[in-house]
This record gives sequence, C-alpha cells and structure tokens, in this order.
Amino acid sequence: MSGALPLAIETIGLTKSFGGEKAVDAISLSVPRGSVFGFLGPNGCGKTTTIRMLLGLAEATEGDILVLGQKIPDDLEQTLPRVGALVEGPAFYPYLSGRDNLIRMDSADKTADPRTRRERVQVALERVGLTNAASKKAGAYSLGMKQRLGLANALLRPRELLILDEPTNGLDPQGTREVRNLVRSLAAEGITIFLSSHLLLEIEQLCTHVAVMSAGSIVAQGSLAELQSRGETRLILEVDQVDASIEVLTKHGVAPIIVKGNTLTASVPLTIDVGLLNEVLVKEKIRVSEIRLERPNLEEYFVELTGEGFEVVR
Repeated sequence: MSGALPLAIETIGLTKSFGGEKAVDAISLSVPRGSVFGFLGPNGCGKTTTIRMLLGLAEATEGDILVLGQKIPDDLEQTLPRVGALVEGPAFYPYLSGRDNLIRMDSADKTADPRTRRERVQVALERVGLTNAASKKAGAYSLGMKQRLGLANALLRPRELLILDEPTNGLDPQGTREVRNLVRSLAAEGITIFLSSHLLLEIEQLCTHVAVMSAGSIVAQGSLAELQSRGETRLILEVDQVDASIEVLTKHGVAPIIVKGNTLTASVPLTIDVGLLNEVLVKEKIRVSEIRLERPNLEEYFVELTGEGFEVVR
C-alpha cells in the first residue's frame, strides 16, 4: 500500500461528508517519515477536518488512514502516545502557571508515568525555551508563548510525529520566528512534522514536502523541489531590435513570445542554454541589454491550481 519511502501518514480515498457536502473529498496523502510536510491551502479548504480525522477526533465517512503504520481509528490507543498534536490553538487554564498546566495535562493522560512527570515537564519547558516563564500564569503569556506551551504539551513524551495546525496563526513576527525556529530544531532531531498552513512563505521556509489542498481535494503533492520545478520558467530579454530578435528566437524553438516595448518574454524549459541564445543574438548584431531566466514562481503555480491566492506575509 505504501510507496518506496516509509510513511508516517498515509491516507487512501479519505472522505468526510457533512450532509450532502464533502468537506474532504477522497484525498490520498503520503507523508514520508523524517520529513517536514506542509499541508497548504486557503482557510476553509478542509485542512483542519483532515487533521481531526488523522487524530481520531472525527470519524471518516470513507477511506483508510494509517498513522505510523497503524490503522486509525482501530489502533488509536497504541498510536496516539507516539504522536504530539497542536490543533486549533492551545487551551490552558489562565490562572495556572505554565508548569502547572503541563502537570495537569500530563495527569489526564492515563498512559503517562506519574513518577517521571515533573522531570518530563521540566525537559519539555526547556525544549521550547519557557524555563524562565514556567512559574508565570498562562493568562499572562503572549500568543507566541502560548503556542510554545502547546508544543511543550505535545512534547511531554518522546514523539515520532508532530501534527501542527496553523502553529503561527495570529502571532506577531517575533512569535512567528520563535515557533518556526522550534519546528526546525525538532525536525533536526528526526521527528516527522506535519504542518498545516495557509501561509506560502511558511511552507517554503520550513518544509521538505508539500500537499496543496483546495475545496476539499488534493491538487498537488510531492517534494518542495518537485513542485517548484512544475511552474513555468520564463526567458526575459531586453533588445534593441525586436523583430529580428523574434525571428532568431523562433528559429531556436523559443515561441510564443510576448512583446512589451523592447522586452521579450517566453516560457522555456529550465534546461535552455541562455549563453548560447545570447551568443546567437549578438552574432546577428542585436544588442542585448538584459537576458535572464525567471525561475518558477511557487505562488503563481499554486494560484493556477486552486484559483485562490495564498498569503505570503513574512
């Protein structure tokens, strides 16, 4: 059932219907172990519903789910201790300290060892950089600190997989940097991270693999490098003789060509030899003041797939 790479998450034909409407429509995800997997899509496209099914929080209408090789929901009790999750923002008691919130949450876990509780809480706080704020009431935490406390909760035990739903949502730039740096450090430890986001820049900065979701369906999936190579590469030239340049370029298979003043633009293969084209144009006594390749724009490619824009704020 799985591909060549061992998978942390695999879904086949996963569907969730509400009444007659499909919020998630027969999606098949393949999340390699050890990857940082970006689950990208506009708000409301079905990402959170999918995550809830992966964690056994919502029942699938149709399809199969395997998480860490175990069938969900059949093997949920054996699987969940190996999975940490941050879904729809962390919820804490504001009048308890960060440390006491984690102690309370760990106490609610029937599978957690009470003998190592305080030690594990301390280690989790250290991992997310909250040691100095451990005694501070959670109600006084910034959004970034609350997100890090939520991640500390997910890390109270050794995890093979972290599922994070919009982990930087609503954060200021400093909080966003804190959470992104933490995700990078966790990934460096070999933990598989499944990260849902509507922010294209977040996916480009953090992820090795991506699935793009639109209106309940997966419209693209693969490594980030593979998806980046699927968009159009453009050749852009600025010349002094437009008609002569078009003639030369057409002879060398560069067509159709868009003309705007003295600037020529054409879609070309990524392997095109720009140096050779420049040499040919110069031999024809055409002055070339600019010649360059514009690499595929991931945002444009995703917009083409989904018909919707993605936020690219930093």
